[in-house]
Amino acid sequence: MLAKIKEPPAKSHPFAHVDEYLAIGKAGDASDVHLGVNSRPIWRLHGTLQPIWPDAPWLTAADTATLVEGFIPEFNKRELAERGDTDFAYANKLARYRTSVVRQRRGMDIVFRVINTHVRTMDELELPQHLKLLTRYQNGLILATGSVGTGKSTTLAAMVEQVNMERHEHIITLEDPIEYIIAPKNCHITQREVFIHTQSFGAALRAALREDPDVIMVGEMRDLETISLAITASETGHLVLATLHTGNASRTLDRLLDVFPPDQQEQVRVMVSESLRGVISHQLIPRKDGTGRVLALETLTNTPAVANVIREAKTYMLPGIIQTGKKQGMQLMDDTLVDLYDRGLISAEEAYARADQKREMRTRVGLRAN
Repeated sequence: MLAKIKEPPAKSHPFAHVDEYLAIGKAGDASDVHLGVNSRPIWRLHGTLQPIWPDAPWLTAADTATLVEGFIPEFNKRELAERGDTDFAYANKLARYRTSVVRQRRGMDIVFRVINTHVRTMDELELPQHLKLLTRYQNGLILATGSVGTGKSTTLAAMVEQVNMERHEHIITLEDPIEYIIAPKNCHITQREVFIHTQSFGAALRAALREDPDVIMVGEMRDLETISLAITASETGHLVLATLHTGNASRTLDRLLDVFPPDQQEQVRVMVSESLRGVISHQLIPRKDGTGRVLALETLTNTPAVANVIREAKTYMLPGIIQTGKKQGMQLMDDTLVDLYDRGLISAEEAYARADQKREMRTRVGLRAN
């Protein structure tokens, strides 16, 4: 990809406006663009941070301050002055960007995450077909999990779009910030941004329950109030889709349940065992040929066996249930990694580095012990 980009001469940098850097990032298929003090402009290509121009001059505090002043909205300017950081969605003619501006000891740093303006469908993303079944429930809880930048938001947007195409209902999305703009097809779409249209995820969820919703998408379940309201909504006739920053299905459920006080956990386990529809855990892994990244998924769907181990607080048994639940569409992350390795998409080293059971993975991909 780098070879296809005609790089501007280094002397043309620094640019006067962030859009000029973002145009280069978009052309290079970067997922992120970093503009920081005492640093060359940086982009993230296929998961790896690297300078856009290896020999470019470093940005100064005055450079980044000028860039910030040139594009930041007034509300976020005040927030930056008051608390030292601000997050918002920025849009130009090329794309939308999840944007973070922070004040650090040397000056202002800016980070842009490129948001694909086209909401890709589940088929376009080549998501497993059985995941479409999750979008057809009238109620329940679907969780997309993984670390930052692994595709959780993209998956949830695709699932919301699936509902939008197949059903005639009211969809509410609660995000910080709004990423994908979802155009109504068969559904009525309401998109709200936390701190712009509402004070918090919790406040937005409470309001959503009074807005006659059928499907609620929660950008992130950050705290006890939001998690509690999301579980309640999933029990009261709404399909709730949400994200958590966890690595696999068992850790996701542990995180979901452990946030509650000990005296409430037994009741919550029962509620989750009944309302959970599925957990989709994400990793984005560099391709072996260096042309991009490939999505690896661990999928859990609720079955009587899954519900039973949730109720009995035996989530450590979930990997075994997933291993034997392939007919129900379940798959362990390690099995996905081996499949990607066998297809020549990722290297043995990447499969090993990202595996849960590393000793077994070493054998499965033929790596020698050090």
